[in-house]
Amino acid sequence: MTAPTPTPASTHRVVVVGSGFGGLFATKALDEPEVAVTMVARTSHHLFQPLLYQVATGILSEGVIAPTTRDVLASQDNVQVMLGDVTGIDLEARTVTAGTVGQETVYPYDSLIVAAGANQSWFGNDSFAEFAPGMKTIDDALELRGRIYGAFEMAEVAAAAGRHDAVRRLLTFVVVGAGPTGVEMAGQLAELSRRTLTKEFRHIEPGSARIILLDAADAVLSSFGPGLATRTKRDLEKVGIEVRLNTMVVDVDAGGLEVRTPDGSTERIEATTKVWAAGVQANPLTRTLAEQSGAELDRAGRIAVNPDLTLPGHPEVYAVGDMVALEDVPGVAQGAIQMGRHAADQVLRRLRGEETGQPFEYFDKGSMATISRFRAVMKRGRIELTGVPAWVAWLAVHLFYIIGFKSQVTTLMHWAVSFVGRDRSERTVTEQQVLARLAMEYLGEDFLRTSLRKEPVERRTLTRHPSDETSVDEEPGGQSS
Repeated sequence: MTAPTPTPASTHRVVVVGSGFGGLFATKALDEPEVAVTMVARTSHHLFQPLLYQVATGILSEGVIAPTTRDVLASQDNVQVMLGDVTGIDLEARTVTAGTVGQETVYPYDSLIVAAGANQSWFGNDSFAEFAPGMKTIDDALELRGRIYGAFEMAEVAAAAGRHDAVRRLLTFVVVGAGPTGVEMAGQLAELSRRTLTKEFRHIEPGSARIILLDAADAVLSSFGPGLATRTKRDLEKVGIEVRLNTMVVDVDAGGLEVRTPDGSTERIEATTKVWAAGVQANPLTRTLAEQSGAELDRAGRIAVNPDLTLPGHPEVYAVGDMVALEDVPGVAQGAIQMGRHAADQVLRRLRGEETGQPFEYFDKGSMATISRFRAVMKRGRIELTGVPAWVAWLAVHLFYIIGFKSQVTTLMHWAVSFVGRDRSERTVTEQQVLARLAMEYLGEDFLRTSLRKEPVERRTLTRHPSDETSVDEEPGGQSS
């Protein structure tokens, strides 16, 4: 690995961890010559996570909602983008350590913005993930696409062979979690089965697919208020979705799942395809930061920060986005965007000798969720919209926030094909999409470290010295990704 272009000693070094909404918008706001920004992220793309379910159901391609981060930031000369999974942060030494395919690199900083996001949570039952994948990454969406379309294909084969019990199990889809992601996913499964696939099979009737949306809470979209929650439940049921509330998942296996019903009894639901859209857990880096700064963590692992988003005792370190526990700031894209911009503004203020420490103030731009074609809900303050007006507003807002003109045009074309017509242009699936995640988990980390090499090689730790033109080899050690 070669060293980056040397950074002048007078330039303020900012390391941004994560390429999500918080990290990306913080980086874009730091477009000033006196700052040298290094973005370190575990993926090479910026993910527009709110539309992942449309990748999973074949409406959009992954490239549309996940543009390459380098492309997005190509015109910002003071930024370098580095691929790496951050494994350590040393607040005293002011360094960030990241691993990439067995090789570790250390990035020194003057200011640090940590926007590492959150992971899917199975509420302590991580074994559920084997049969009920979450929906947080492109890999998750592609796996779900393979599982969803594969279920219809397998049902056709089973029906042709007269195995009707298998058909019922294959044509039952369960979405766990009745928040915006779960509601939108269930709605698109209904659209897919009742509109897109209606005339394509000879031995099954796709429209007869059973789609179940369940949640341990007593309402769908509970954060939207009782009025919109009731309206959403009614609209979901109108499109054929079975909504089951006060129902908790207690076990999951390949053939189905067991739930605890409102009366306390246990019931088994036979279903091959399960989607986990319930719960988030903050990135493990919050624990690293908390141990060194004394900051507290909440039950979801989110870190408590000062009002200006800095860590206690470390005015040069900011935490933003889903990994932060901040009252009245929901875990949505707008929260991360606004926090990222605030952190960047604080860094620039300090460099200019201006007063800093201004508390972060969240401006609520509202919440929205789409149910199906022409059905959506939107809430902003006291304003509530439903039906077609909310659906059009949802289209406009999501189109606006997709990064890049090319992606916006492509998205609009795909939406026209899917919502005006019946087709979905992204329906190619492979066995690898379904099996790759489990295969890598079964084979373990040793396989991940050596899979790209014919023989294992000695690992090196590289330290990036901004004033040097070369990287310095150090003693092997530490943990890599």
